Amino acid sequence: GMASMEIFGSYMSKENTLTTEAVRICSLDTFVAISSGLIIFPACFSYGIEPNAGPPLIFETLPSVFINMPLSRLVGTLFFLFMTFASFSTVIGVMQNIIAFCEENFKIKKRTCVIINAAALILLSLPTIFGYNILSFVNIGGKNILDIEDFLVSNLILPIGALIYLSFCVHKFGWGFDNYISECNTGRGIKLSPKLKPYFQYVLPVLILAIVIIGLIP
Repeated sequence: GMASMEIFGSYMSKENTLTTEAVRICSLDTFVAISSGLIIFPACFSYGIEPNAGPPLIFETLPSVFINMPLSRLVGTLFFLFMTFASFSTVIGVMQNIIAFCEENFKIKKRTCVIINAAALILLSLPTIFGYNILSFVNIGGKNILDIEDFLVSNLILPIGALIYLSFCVHKFGWGFDNYISECNTGRGIKLSPKLKPYFQYVLPVLILAIVIIGLIP
């Protein structure tokens, strides 16, 4: 999502094609999402919480589930510990993009980039952290701070960012489709056909715009 896919792609090995890696990632991600849904939705119905409650589900539903389990404190502690590790892996990926941008464009040393951006990350995270306590009164359209940020990221930043990357890869004013297809098919595995060029240039942008519009509909 956003810039994390860009930075992960720039550091990945050329041993396998991008299409092969994309299939693996999408398959694993879908498997984990479905498995999580099989746990979350029954838990929602069991404890009378709406399954469309959004991000708060992880902080409201799962603690209720853990409380009623044997060794609840141990299970709950391990879950949130692992979730913290997962969060750090994502933050490191996104942060590396920002750090690389600062290093290459402003010629700042890595250590300085890390300190500046880490401080900014902490400050920008405070509204979300306080959204469940001292800033719980902030409510826009029935959404708290975390819900608002989730809406902006999921419904606007992610799809619009994808549209920008797509346009850069397949049009002459950016990287160009020929350069993209050459990079995409470097390595072993599934090859992407050049015949898909019209689909990438004309169909995919329309589909992404449709996702943006649908996401904005109340």
